[in-house]
Order: sequence, then structure tokens, then C-alpha cells
Amino acid sequence: MKALDFWFDPVSPYAYLAFERLPEALAGLSYTVSYRPILFAALLKHWGHKGPAEIEPKRAWTFRQVQWLAHCQGVPLETPARHPFNPIALSRLAWATAPEGATPNRHACATILAHVWQGGGADAEEPPRLAALREQLAPRLDPTSDRVKQLLRDATDAALGKGIFGVPTIEVDDRLFWGLDALPMLAAYLRGDPWFDGPDWQRAGAPRPGVVR
Repeated sequence: MKALDFWFDPVSPYAYLAFERLPEALAGLSYTVSYRPILFAALLKHWGHKGPAEIEPKRAWTFRQVQWLAHCQGVPLETPARHPFNPIALSRLAWATAPEGATPNRHACATILAHVWQGGGADAEEPPRLAALREQLAPRLDPTSDRVKQLLRDATDAALGKGIFGVPTIEVDDRLFWGLDALPMLAAYLRGDPWFDGPDWQRAGAPRPGVVR
């Protein structure tokens, strides 16, 4: 049985779609998943990127594409009233539900992602909605506590230490699979496709000279 780490931020529609798609994509395979909320904004800052919703033509394309992908998957998806929004309260809430020394379970993560992406287009940060979500999940810890804030910081720092640059990223055997469209590649790896043990994995990712801007 393989142990997978699913690194995500609820602000990402691709993370939501990958979360929903994961059981079907990996059907018949033996695995466990640890869900690890992190701060996508911290990844962007660290690597010097802008988020797709921060570049207007890319934002328009992103939401057209994710609506199409949701349509193809048969998954409900409604873009929240404001996007990008600050997802930090949601990620802290996820960690606040986790047992001591563990990660948030799939139910808690599904509930938080649904709050954002199945919320009828409502504002994901609207205080009454956040309060209702917190009551629904009944977290073990206070999401605003220093302990929970540190759990989220630690998870984000751990992701950066592994070279994670985007969400969702799924980690298995120290290999990183980034994005919704990497799920078939991940499934092939878990099924033992010999390509991953050949030279191409290392060769394709090796540094090479190029233009520096």
C-alpha cells in the first residue's frame, strides 16, 4: 500500500477538482492519503510567481477551463463571488479538525472545499458562512489559536522544502505529481509502469542551460 500526501489550498479550483476526481482516478489501487492544507500564496511568493487569477486573461481562461472540466467530470462547481480570496481561515479550520499528530480527514477537507466551490457562488469569506462552517465541523482546536497557525505554517514550510510550487501536488515515494492533469501519470506510477524506473524521469527533470530573465 502506497502512502500519498495531497498538498492543497481550498482557493484552487484545480485542487477541488483533483480532490473530487482522486478516488475514481486511482480506482483499484492500494493507497492511503494524508490531506495537507497549505498556503498557495506563500508558494507564489517564494517562487516569484503570480497566481492565475491575478493575470486577467489567464483568470478568464482558468475559470472557463475549470467549468468545462467540472462539466466533463460531472462535478458541481460554482465560482465564489470573490476570487482570489484569502483562504487562510479555511486552511486553519481544516488543521483545527485534525487529531493530535495527524492530518485533516477527507470529510473535513471535502466540507471545506464544498463551502468554496459548491456554495452557490457566495463569498467564501462571508463571516456568517464561516461561522456556520465552523459549527458544522466542530473543530478540536480553536482555528485562531497559535497552535493551529503554527500547524499551517509548518505544513507550508514543509511543502516548500520539498520543492512544491503549486497546488494540488500529490507526493508519493518522494516524487511530486502536480496538478489535476497529473492524475493519470500518478495512477500509472502506482500501477508500476516501468517508465518511472527508467532513465527518462531523471533525464527529463535534469537542469540544463537556458535563457535567464
